[in-house]
Amino acid sequence: MAADGRKHILAIGGGAMMPREDVPLYFELAWRLSGKTRPKMCVLNTAEGDNPATTLRFYDRLAGAPADVRHLALFPMPNVADPEDLLLSQDVVWVGGGSVANMLAVWRVHGLDQVFRKAWEAGVVLLGSSAGGICWFEGGTTDSFGPDLRPFTDALGFLKGSYCPHYASEARRRPLFHGLVAEGALPDGFACDDGVGLHYVDEELAEAVADRPGAVAFSVRRGADGVVEETALPTRFLGGE
Repeated sequence: MAADGRKHILAIGGGAMMPREDVPLYFELAWRLSGKTRPKMCVLNTAEGDNPATTLRFYDRLAGAPADVRHLALFPMPNVADPEDLLLSQDVVWVGGGSVANMLAVWRVHGLDQVFRKAWEAGVVLLGSSAGGICWFEGGTTDSFGPDLRPFTDALGFLKGSYCPHYASEARRRPLFHGLVAEGALPDGFACDDGVGLHYVDEELAEAVADRPGAVAFSVRRGADGVVEETALPTRFLGGE
């Protein structure tokens, strides 16, 4: 249960552009939200097919962190006897990037879509980057189906609207997202660049946060005339705390 007894999701736009080389600043935010002096944190890299090199990098990166880190792998089979028990016993769960379509297909086969809802409702702090950001919304932009970006509309839907990661770092993301929202292929939503994230408390956006000064998130809405309106959101630099 989070310290304030509420539900928390942090959706990050992509790999952090951090002002220092140790622990991602949004990890520290998630740990504080848990209220634990040494929170239990589970890492999932399903979207990369449980690439062991990625998992090892997380363990190396977080070796000295004030958290007890574990991972849940689903390839070629779950690495624990009861994935639900593992996830529900955590204070924080991190979901890495890769293919959001493949990740959610695998999660659903194993029933983790329902487990994640239980974890969220129980107050486990959920956060993730790129695919791990899109998954909590209704959909977003993805390269899951090939090098050409496409809409993805079968996410978990814990949060209303759509989500676009890598907004400034990948040139095709912004025009595609605008076009998809304008034509109604994706609902109104939000966009974040690498290292920028949205912090939701319950189902409402509480604030935008960033790992680097000057970085911002955006609201992207279809106006009554069909023209997309992009609005920069006030974004708090986590390194200024």
